[in-house]
Amino acid sequence: MPGYVNVDRFGEPDLVWDLEQLPWPWQDGSVEEVLFEHVLEHLGQAPAAFIAIMQELYRVCRDGARIRIRVPHPRHDSFLADPTHVRPILPATLELFSRRRNLEWQAGGVANTPLALQHGVDFEIEDSSYLLEEPWRSQIAAGTLSQDAAFDLVERQNNVAVEIDITLRVVK
Repeated sequence: MPGYVNVDRFGEPDLVWDLEQLPWPWQDGSVEEVLFEHVLEHLGQAPAAFIAIMQELYRVCRDGARIRIRVPHPRHDSFLADPTHVRPILPATLELFSRRRNLEWQAGGVANTPLALQHGVDFEIEDSSYLLEEPWRSQIAAGTLSQDAAFDLVERQNNVAVEIDITLRVVK
């Protein structure tokens, strides 16, 4: 993509690098925007490896950096069929890395794992949305399916949402 340092461990990107190899070749706080387009679901099969990747992402990003994430929805065949997908990525997954949410959960006695507090990172979810499969996308556009009904379908059925788009903001 123009304006980005394109990174991949295959092909001919600007930088050939395996993002599971840490540390990454960027200075602390030097990155202002990251785009993970169908990448994050391939990284960090072991929980410790995934957490280390999140810590490294936090290290290289500056305060206020935006991280745009596009992943396949874990209940879509495109996620389920690919053996290189090592973990589903949901907004709820990334919310575990929010210091604010961790503190709210602690105060409320909620048992969610406070990964932000445990690992010294802080990411806030700014936005998340689903890309719906047909025919639901057209039904939303035509007004014959409500957003609430579509969300209910996404939660209950396979192959309704194709992708999830999530935008995080780095808090330092």
